[in-house]
Amino acid sequence: MRISLLLATLLRFVEADAFVTPTGRNVLLKKAGSAKLPKSLESLATKRRANTVSLDPLFQMNGGDGEAVSAEGTATIPDEVFNLVKSIVGAGVLSLPAGIAAFGNAPSALIPATLLTTAIGGISAYTFMLIARVCKMTGATSYSDAWDRTRGTKTSWVIAFSSALDCFMGNLSYSMILADSIKDLLSTFSITTTRTRSLIGVTTLILLPLCLVKNLATLAPFSLLGIIGMAYTSFAIGIRYFGGAYAAGGRFLPDIAPALQPSFGSVGASGVVSANSLILVCMLSTAYIAHFNAPRFFRELKDNTMSRFGKVTSISFGISTAIYAVVSALAFLTFGANCDGLILNNYSTKDIVISASRFAVAISLIFSYPLLFVGTRDGTLDLLKVPEDKRTSSLLNNTTLALLGAISALAWKLTDLSFVSSISGAVFGTALIFVYPSLMFRAAIKNLGDQATQAQKREAKLAMVVNLVGIVIAVIGTKMSLQ
Repeated sequence: MRISLLLATLLRFVEADAFVTPTGRNVLLKKAGSAKLPKSLESLATKRRANTVSLDPLFQMNGGDGEAVSAEGTATIPDEVFNLVKSIVGAGVLSLPAGIAAFGNAPSALIPATLLTTAIGGISAYTFMLIARVCKMTGATSYSDAWDRTRGTKTSWVIAFSSALDCFMGNLSYSMILADSIKDLLSTFSITTTRTRSLIGVTTLILLPLCLVKNLATLAPFSLLGIIGMAYTSFAIGIRYFGGAYAAGGRFLPDIAPALQPSFGSVGASGVVSANSLILVCMLSTAYIAHFNAPRFFRELKDNTMSRFGKVTSISFGISTAIYAVVSALAFLTFGANCDGLILNNYSTKDIVISASRFAVAISLIFSYPLLFVGTRDGTLDLLKVPEDKRTSSLLNNTTLALLGAISALAWKLTDLSFVSSISGAVFGTALIFVYPSLMFRAAIKNLGDQATQAQKREAKLAMVVNLVGIVIAVIGTKMSLQ
C-alpha cells in the first residue's frame, strides 16, 4: 500500500507540467499552449500520440491546437497552485541579488527591491489573468491562438519570433550557469579547470548528445529535479546567511576572491531613483514569465470560473513573489554590492552545502536543456520557413550543431548572467508580460463593440497604461543593461 502511494506521488510530480528554467518558464508547456508555434512541434506531437498510449500530457505536445487532454478541466486549485508556482520559480532567482546590487549597496536597498519584486509580481499576475480572460471571450485555446483571434494572423510572426529567441536566451543562460557550476564543482574535488574547458566539456559530452535525441519523453522523470534543486538552494543560502559563514571572520571568507567577498556601502533605499533599478525590474520581468501557460492552466482548472482562476493566480504569484523576495534578500545581505550575476559564484568551492546546491542545479539544467532546445531549434526553422517535409534528420542534426555552437560561443564570451537575464527581460520579458497581453485584451474589448461594458472599456485603457510602462521599461532597461 505504501509503495503504491509512493509511486502515485512520484507520478503526480512527473505530471506536474514544469521543467524549471532560469527564468521560471515551462518550455514544453509553452509549446503546448502555442497554436502554430512552432509548427514542427505539431507533427512531433502527432507522432508521439501515435506511438504512445498513456504518455504524460507534458509530452503530448498539442503544438497545433493546444487542446487539453480532457474536454473538461479536472485540476483542483491546490494542484494548479503547485504546478504554476513550479512553472514560475526557477534558477532566475540566482541572478536577482545582482539586480539589487545594481542600484544599492546598503541593506536598506532591500526595501525598494522588495516593493519592486511585489509590484512586478502583481502586474505579472494581472496580465496572466488578462490572457485567460481573452481566451474566455474569444474561445482561444492558446497564447498564439488568442493573438490570432484578437490581433490577426498577419502578425503571428511576432509571437513566433519572441518564442524562438526567448528559448535561445534560456539555453544561453543554461550554458553559462553550467560552465560556472561545473568548474566550481570540480574545484570542490581538487580538480582545477577553466570555465572555457568546463563549457566545452559539458557541451560536447553531455548537451550535444542529449539535444540530438529524437525522443525526449525519457527525460520526464527529471522534471522534479528543478523544484528540488531550487528548494535546496534557497535553503542553503539561508543557512549560510544565518550561520555567518561568510560574514567578517567567517570560516569560508578566506577562500573566495576579494571581488566576491561581502561589501556594503551607504547607498540604500535612495538608490532606487537611479535608472539602474530598472535592471532589477527587467530581471523580474524574465523571472515571472509563465504567460504562455495561462490558457492551459485556465482550461485544465475544474469548474474554471474567472473567480476560481483568479484565486489560483493570486496565490501562485504571491508564493512566487515571497520566494523571490526572501532568497534574493538573504543573498544580498550576505554579499552586498559584490553579488555576482550567478550568486552561487560568490560562495567558496570548499563549502559542501553550496557544492551540493551547484550539483542539484546542474543536474536539473542538464536534463531540462534539450527540452528547451527543441523550442530554439524548431522555432528557428519555423522563422526560416522550412517546410515540414524538408526537415530531415540530417537537417535537424546540422541545425542542432549550428545553434548549439552559437549558444556555446556566446556563453564562452559572456560571463555575467545578470547581463543576459536583464537583456532577456528588457526585450522579451516586458513584451510577453506587459505588452502582448494588454494589446490582446484591448483588441478583444474593441471587437466586442457595443456588447462591451463601460468597465471593460475603462480597463482596456488601463491595460494600455501597462503596455506603455512595459515599453518604457524595455527601452531604458536595455540601455542600462548594455551600459
